[in-house]
Amino acid sequence: MPADERAAIERHLGLINQINEALTVVEADIAVHALQDPTIRRLMTLPGIDVTVAASVAAAIGNIRRFSDPQRLVAYLGLNPSVRQSGEGPAYTAASRSRAAAHARGMLVEAAWAAVRSPGPLRAFYKRIASRRGKHIAAVATARKLAMIIWHMLSKDTDYIWARPALLARKFRSVELRAGLPTSHARRGTAFDYNIPAKRAEERSRIEKAEAAYAAATSRWRTRPERPKAVEKAAE
Repeated sequence: MPADERAAIERHLGLINQINEALTVVEADIAVHALQDPTIRRLMTLPGIDVTVAASVAAAIGNIRRFSDPQRLVAYLGLNPSVRQSGEGPAYTAASRSRAAAHARGMLVEAAWAAVRSPGPLRAFYKRIASRRGKHIAAVATARKLAMIIWHMLSKDTDYIWARPALLARKFRSVELRAGLPTSHARRGTAFDYNIPAKRAEERSRIEKAEAAYAAATSRWRTRPERPKAVEKAAE
């Protein structure tokens, strides 16, 4: 490799290392803040939501009392877009107006994709929507469901009911390590339970039963009939 090309590669690698070091510092600061923030810790009880997503969503929401009901939070995050149009002007959606919450909206959609890979009522909800509307619409619908659950959790000061204790402890332990807390290898806390197959299977079985119960209950729901399409008048 020519010397000038090698020098250019080394400069780029050096820049990448600087960025990674800066990101490590930022992530450590977020982790330290997250450990002291009850809202972030509460959001992390939801499946698919890690410390980064929880911190982003908490920052976007602020005081949950600003939203009188879950639908207002959903609308603020832009997860229920409705097309609006006036005359011959371009159409726009409600989602396109929620610029302040755009980042949190994207994070919730990513969290939805992660959540539906694990057992639980959210996966049953996703499968029901995906069977009728497709995977991408189902993922957005699951993100909307997450937003509604978040409203209830924060408004009622309660954690997610279907959280898996060992998995959640492992989540928090990961945040502690990122924040720079000591590893404490000699002490086996609740997070270590996730490494025990029997304990992990026990927690998973409980969540799988909840998923099956949700699927059985919703299977009896009637599907709303589609609205008939308007028939255009034939040109005279």
